[in-house]
Amino acid sequence: MDCTKHIFSTFLLVAAVALFSNVSSVESTLITTKCEYYNHTICQDTGKGCNETEYCGVAEPNKRNHCYVLWQNSSNGELQIQFKGCFLNNFACYNQSKCVGQKEEPRKNLLFCCCEGDYCNREFSWEPLATETPPKNQGAPPLRSALEKPILNTLMYTLVPIVAITFMVVIGYWMYRRQRMAYFNELPTTEPQAIHPPSPTLTVSPVQLLEIKARGRFGAVWKGQLKTETVAVKIFPLQDKQSWLAEQEVFKLPQLDHANILQFMSAEKRGDSLQTEFWLITAFHEKGSLCDYLKCNSLSWTDLCRIAEGMARGLTHLHEEVPASKVDACKPAVAHRDFKSKNVLLKSDLTACIADFGLALIFYPGKPVGDTHGQVGTRRYMAPEVLEGAINFNRDAFLRIDMYACALVLWELLSRCRGQDAPVPEYLLPFEEEVGQHPTLEDMQECVVHLKRRPVLKEMWRQRRGMDILCHTIEECWDQDAEARLSASCVLERVTALTRLYPTTTFNTGQPVRIPAFLPPPPPNLNLTPNHNNYTTMSTGSVGPIPHTESNM
Repeated sequence: MDCTKHIFSTFLLVAAVALFSNVSSVESTLITTKCEYYNHTICQDTGKGCNETEYCGVAEPNKRNHCYVLWQNSSNGELQIQFKGCFLNNFACYNQSKCVGQKEEPRKNLLFCCCEGDYCNREFSWEPLATETPPKNQGAPPLRSALEKPILNTLMYTLVPIVAITFMVVIGYWMYRRQRMAYFNELPTTEPQAIHPPSPTLTVSPVQLLEIKARGRFGAVWKGQLKTETVAVKIFPLQDKQSWLAEQEVFKLPQLDHANILQFMSAEKRGDSLQTEFWLITAFHEKGSLCDYLKCNSLSWTDLCRIAEGMARGLTHLHEEVPASKVDACKPAVAHRDFKSKNVLLKSDLTACIADFGLALIFYPGKPVGDTHGQVGTRRYMAPEVLEGAINFNRDAFLRIDMYACALVLWELLSRCRGQDAPVPEYLLPFEEEVGQHPTLEDMQECVVHLKRRPVLKEMWRQRRGMDILCHTIEECWDQDAEARLSASCVLERVTALTRLYPTTTFNTGQPVRIPAFLPPPPPNLNLTPNHNNYTTMSTGSVGPIPHTESNM
């Protein structure tokens, strides 16, 4: 019995040390920011998507990013990789520095592995779980069996309590982990039922994918053919189903249809099991995004005013509540929360339309905004209050964040306008001169919040009629004080007046321009002062630290 007690005490000590080291290992996790990307379908069809890099973005609190590989063994023994890329928060991937597969999908002979750490999925292997084999010697001599009985009894009396205690320790630790990982999403073998918003009734359209046009945070955008019509197909991978549902919720709002909002056509689910994809089919615009267009084209003053007016009309429609009609219900106000030149598309006549509502926030009448929405969007377009990590959680605050980003896009338009007394400079992103092409959150906080810097408004722009008014409008939209910013409807009034009063830009004469005295004479319907009454607070909230979610670019 003394020997048994000694063994039991030793086991408890070892179990305690092992438990402590397991808990400690949770603290020192590998950080995954980028993975090797591969898509067999895209690679075979277009030659793209082959061994590229996918940036995983910033994981949500208490969640991790992983890299994964999905491959298949063919009947002739060859290995065929299907997918590589980023994967969100699978408990089986925790603390796995190497991508080693152990389980097999029996229906399609698919093999899967995941790991943590940058590019950890470049190399992968298959190590199936060991199976027990029956003992070779079935018949032991009677004398040996008699000698083994006391040993077996001793082991039984020793191991049973140890196993029982170990089981209780494991169960306790499992319950602790389950409580700590409240938002863990296990890789589903069947589709979970969405609670909110409900999944739409899906039909599969005969869409033929032609070429890939862009790849972003939530998937890839393809040019496609639907019967005789050219369409855009945004493809979300399995782990981004929630973004697919969120964007649909905005597109399907009553009375959202507008000339300056991207036209939604349908939503579809394709494939099954691990190869499931979610498609969002919209109108296709050959000129692409405003950002891509400005890289290769300069603008006339007329083009600038046309694009700016379309942007302002789209934001105004998005931000305002539209009362219910006899046919349609009320359209609630919507904050875009990722407004930038990449998310403004250009039609063939340079009419602007707003796209990408994956981060949009809908303000349903009578419902509070809540305090779970915060630091989202693209870093260089984040308003000062967002960069500080503390905003007022009401409708007005989110709409003013959009207007700060709108000012930066207006600056991009102005920087590529030919109506200035100098050659048009090369296209630059907002703050590219100040913080470069890939700023960190700390870079933007230092530049925008602490130094209160903004992109440069050149003196030659202020010397031309029309451009000077646009400069004043931009300054009021990116004001450090959020409550002093113009509303979208006010910007629309100004840009509409610019188009009417100044069809071309001319040099200023006389005294410096001051609002509102610079319009000769000011029309009665032109509002040149911040229209704060356009914002009606629906709910109030506190100011405090908020989580960070980032979009690409």
